Amino acid sequence: MTTALLRTADELHARVRGGRRAVVMTMGALHEGHATLIRAAREIAGPDGEVVVTVFVNPLQFGADEDLDRYPRTLDADLRIAERAGADVVFAPSADEVYPGGEPQVRITAGPMGERLEGASRPGHFDGMLTVVGKLLHLTRPDAALYGQKDAQQLALIRRMVRDLNFGVEIVAVPTVREDDGLALSSRNRYLSVPERRTALALSQALFAGRDRHAAQEALRARAREVPATRARAEALSALGESRAAADAAAVAKAVPGAAAGVRAAARLVLDEAVRLDPPLVLDYLALVDPSDFTEIDDDFTGEAVLAVAARVGATRLIDNLPLAFAADEAQAADEAQNTPEPHGTPGALEAHRTQDTPEARTTPDASAPHAAPAPHATHATHETPGAAS
Repeated sequence: MTTALLRTADELHARVRGGRRAVVMTMGALHEGHATLIRAAREIAGPDGEVVVTVFVNPLQFGADEDLDRYPRTLDADLRIAERAGADVVFAPSADEVYPGGEPQVRITAGPMGERLEGASRPGHFDGMLTVVGKLLHLTRPDAALYGQKDAQQLALIRRMVRDLNFGVEIVAVPTVREDDGLALSSRNRYLSVPERRTALALSQALFAGRDRHAAQEALRARAREVPATRARAEALSALGESRAAADAAAVAKAVPGAAAGVRAAARLVLDEAVRLDPPLVLDYLALVDPSDFTEIDDDFTGEAVLAVAARVGATRLIDNLPLAFAADEAQAADEAQNTPEPHGTPGALEAHRTQDTPEARTTPDASAPHAAPAPHATHATHETPGAAS
């Protein structure tokens, strides 16, 4: 299959459409994260459908001091990657094609969600991103559009725009692809020197530390829920013995009180260490947020959350995130723990029982220790959409 390179919307609209059309929006400089998106689009479109990859470096989403001029332009290489991944068309319009007559007088605004985190660091970025995504959705007329989860706030805003403004297109999220050492794939990674890249690993390591702390806390709570709050439970706890109780109490102590607070604290320890590296990491933000509006969550939050980080290493700004799920019955488990009598003869044994026979608890991760990256095939995809943050 030969991938067609098209420059105008008229050329794209002239193509005969059979099945579904799936679009992957990028700013070029394609890498394996983009290829993952294109392959996912191929599956959605099917053999009779069409996959369109857009390549457009959107000037509206770059601030005055950002890297528009030095953003990599590698169209020939992009064509080869898109073709190998299964794209039918690469649509690479000029700025005049997307914005005839100059910058648009009417734009899409991101609202309050667009003013938080990335929006606070890059004022106007999300307005420019949503405007070009809206334009490209009209120009490409897809049935489905795919975006990487690494740009979580961007993805949330696109979903909101499509829902609020009735775009009539399916939005598909594709998980983040990582290097073997855990660094999220990004077109901006090529800017990093070898020492800068070592420092940049702190972003993913901080997220993994937060994830591991969350898993340990969830394991403690799950174990606490396994035995009913009865006299039999108290007697079973007493039977554990002092040595096991002490060991489990130490594991419990590693879990900072409060689910969200523990996650933030574990991630923060890694980032605080990275500030002292050479070259240092300059933190922009670390946040644990509700993906529906990107506000910080409280310790009693239940449901899906996003642990997000942004930082500079040298002249390069990088972002990353991980999704986390907070169990719906955490509050109930906490109430149960508080209302259960302490077993006679074993002070603190109730807390110790929360880790009984729980491998996760016996190896509760220390947030200050190095955190191994997940295997690359177990993690997930990123790309630079027109509107992507990195």
